[in-house]
Amino acid sequence: MGAPRQRDGVSAPAARAVVTGIGVVAPSGVGADAHWRTVLTGTRRTGPITLFDPSGYPTRNGGEVPGFTPDSYADSRQLVQTDRWTHIGFAATRLALADAGLPERAPDPYGYAVTLASSSGGNLFGQRELQRLWGGASRTVGAYQSIAWFYAASVGQLSIHHQFKGPSGVLVAETAGGLDSLAHAARAVRRGTPVVIAGATECPLSPYALACQLRSGLLSEVTDPERAYLPFDAAASGYLPAEGGAVFVVEELGHAVARGARVYGEVSGWGSTHDAAHTTADSAGDVAQYARAMRLALDRAGVAAADVDVVLPDALGVPRYDRSEAEALRAVFGDRPPPVTTQKPLTGRAYQGGSALDVATALLAFAHDTLPASAGPGEVADGCDLDFLREHRRPRNRLALVCARGFDGFNSTLVLRGAAPTKGQPS
Repeated sequence: MGAPRQRDGVSAPAARAVVTGIGVVAPSGVGADAHWRTVLTGTRRTGPITLFDPSGYPTRNGGEVPGFTPDSYADSRQLVQTDRWTHIGFAATRLALADAGLPERAPDPYGYAVTLASSSGGNLFGQRELQRLWGGASRTVGAYQSIAWFYAASVGQLSIHHQFKGPSGVLVAETAGGLDSLAHAARAVRRGTPVVIAGATECPLSPYALACQLRSGLLSEVTDPERAYLPFDAAASGYLPAEGGAVFVVEELGHAVARGARVYGEVSGWGSTHDAAHTTADSAGDVAQYARAMRLALDRAGVAAADVDVVLPDALGVPRYDRSEAEALRAVFGDRPPPVTTQKPLTGRAYQGGSALDVATALLAFAHDTLPASAGPGEVADGCDLDFLREHRRPRNRLALVCARGFDGFNSTLVLRGAAPTKGQPS
């Protein structure tokens, strides 16, 4: 649970970091309630990409946020200066603050911080400026190009707008970064910052961005959205890119209790490792390092493997990655791993935003006292035998392990301890 702090030479328990606000902007919907409805019904939200014409690309499907109106969450000046990825961040942060019952502007600026994850930056903004540079008569880019695409743009803009002046930063570890962000927030809380905004959003859907992603050879080229993204399935063919994610209010428990805030759960433990090499994900070393990250999180949370209610895996949908993830889970949990559920087939893979969305799903599952059924697999692939949840189930110990792998060797895991469900909360 972390080393105790020193107060006047006397050890004091480490501050506890709890989540009091959830803001979701994802293909599953805008708002935590919309996301939870999609999860419960198992409704697939991936489909043809509409943010640009993808007809010249082998991958034409993805996950887009339905009905998203950026001007509802940011003013005209902010919209001009920033990318859609940051617009989604503005929206998710405002939703999280409202859900936590906190004001738009920090009443104590140095007691509030923001630490988000990022990876690809402002793709649509950069695409427009590149086309202007190479296709326009002026051969120039706009004044905001240098700040709109930058991977720290969302953190900077949110810090300015909401007056978060505490220790802020950005985590870059591809999908693993979405979990690293919450681990970093929990550490900041333990060091004395009462409120930290954490999580991640993404928008990887532009012509140039899609071309870059296709270079990996891991995207699905299946044209039927219902069959394109099938992690752990015998028909798995890769993943679909998606935009969106989730942002959280992470708060010191005493601060939350003092103001009467509703608590979703606690960030109890985390583990991060790196394979230290360009990884293929299926070597013995890759599996061992991923399993080590899981064990670190469980140990730091003081949780036995047998007590975990549910695992939300990375679920890449690439056969060799899926097999190695299943092998890592068996290495940690033995021949009887806990129930596994993934909703990524419903939304697509939003990179760091996707792992943050998994955290939202886990916390909402505890709030609703319901572990949601997994969105697949239909026919389990060889080597991927796990206890996939086939129907909704009530949790026993209110403990979830969320896992994520970033390309090129990043492994991160998070243990979440759910609070008791709110009285009268529908399940």
